[in-house]
Amino acid sequence: MPNSRFPTQLPDSTPAGGEEEMISPAPTAPVTPPAPVGSSNSADGDILARAQAGDHHAFAQLYSLHKRRIYSLCLRMVGNVAEAEDLTQEAFLQLHRKIATFRGDSAFSTWLHRLAVNVVLMQLRKKGLSLISLDEAMDPTPDEGPGRSFGAPDLTLTGAIDRLALERAVNDLPTGYRLIFILHDVEGYEHNEIASMLDCSIGNSKSQLHKARLKLRDALRAQASEETRP
Repeated sequence: MPNSRFPTQLPDSTPAGGEEEMISPAPTAPVTPPAPVGSSNSADGDILARAQAGDHHAFAQLYSLHKRRIYSLCLRMVGNVAEAEDLTQEAFLQLHRKIATFRGDSAFSTWLHRLAVNVVLMQLRKKGLSLISLDEAMDPTPDEGPGRSFGAPDLTLTGAIDRLALERAVNDLPTGYRLIFILHDVEGYEHNEIASMLDCSIGNSKSQLHKARLKLRDALRAQASEETRP
């Protein structure tokens, strides 16, 4: 899975031919996460091994290394500080229970990241929130045309977007749209992975992402319009 990233540009999703396409955000420099535990650094590998053996001090070190990134992930997914704090604690409780099952098939940071995503999704399901609207995904509104798989990028909308404005717009998205946007455009999951996580089809994941980007584009344009009013 690619490093976590938050796009600072949001391209237009209507190409010159008038046909809708799924747009990939303009690439930005990826955020460099903490060095993965248990990979190339023998000291970090030793911390992980001791934590798996039940060393509480080693587990506290793992918590210190990864808590900020896991909290950031939870906050982006739920858009609420108190909930994000609770979910971060729950993620590390789950880590404490399951750390012995980590076998090194991937970087530890990647494994922990997926564990945290699953914790958030489970909590949203417990609250009875619909992660995606299958009816809306399969029955688009008339002005959007029939659902289709979107591919090639079209970067006709240019210019840097204020990071805070983008984060506000993302937080205002409906839950399903926000989750898929975060998972795909920020965290770097593929549509087949998202479909598995959310128990939906790949086509639905692509459609929801497309709709999320349209809503974000409209929200950002509205914000820019308000700021330029005399």
